[in-house]
Amino acid sequence: MPHFFLNKRLIILLVSIIILVSLIGFSLRDRDNISRPEQFIKDVVGFGHSLVSKPAQGIASALTNVEDLKNTYTENKKLKARLEGLAKLEQEISDLKRDNDELRDIVGKTDDLRDFTAIQATLISRSPDLWYDKIMINKGSKSGVKPDMAVITAKGLIGKVIDTSEMTATIELLSSDNTKNRVSALIQGKNEVFGLIDGYDREKKLLIMKDLPIDQEIKKGQNIITSGLGGVFPKGQDIGKVKELRVDQYGLTQIAYVEPSADFYGFEHVMVIVRPEDGKKEGE
Repeated sequence: MPHFFLNKRLIILLVSIIILVSLIGFSLRDRDNISRPEQFIKDVVGFGHSLVSKPAQGIASALTNVEDLKNTYTENKKLKARLEGLAKLEQEISDLKRDNDELRDIVGKTDDLRDFTAIQATLISRSPDLWYDKIMINKGSKSGVKPDMAVITAKGLIGKVIDTSEMTATIELLSSDNTKNRVSALIQGKNEVFGLIDGYDREKKLLIMKDLPIDQEIKKGQNIITSGLGGVFPKGQDIGKVKELRVDQYGLTQIAYVEPSADFYGFEHVMVIVRPEDGKKEGE
């Protein structure tokens, strides 16, 4: 009996080998159509591959998109930083250009002062409560600045020194409400017309020139300069131009509204005018 089973197993093994070789040979032949079992196996394998590959491709695509978004965010962050740096640089260039132009104008103005010398200074303080009235500069008595000295910018007269410390000085602007802050001025023309800069219309942003003779012909656009008669402001400093004219309430004098040559608020650098007599007193 054991011998019979041994022969049977051998026979089964040989038959299996023959069938396997036959199948291999059959599958290796050139055929137009594959067998149904092969079709079934290929379909199963293809379906399984599609089930696995599509989610894998989706995950890979999602990971790629996340990486792209991360790279885009990083690049945008860098570009934003560069743009902010560029805007800051442009602002710094603009500020430097403005300071440079202002200083150039001041240098040119200094050459035009003739008999006067100037102390160049920079604005360091301006109180919001006294915005129209006063400013503080970085030069004081140690630099030769004294009360009642006229103060100008490259464009024209802005006020006078009212007090000093060793290192600073306070300037009262022409736009101040102080009724004692008057400037003796004249309107240039064929006939010079004298009057007083006495007040400032904050709504119109115009200086007010009073006590103009009623019989004098005054035209819009005429230049107004300091007359030098008040003893504080040197003669010839530019104040502005006639913008409007009207007769006072009594009909005795004219009032001129003057457009200032100087900007009372958009400046950083000023010049304090030193008259010859101030220089002599300083040297004594």
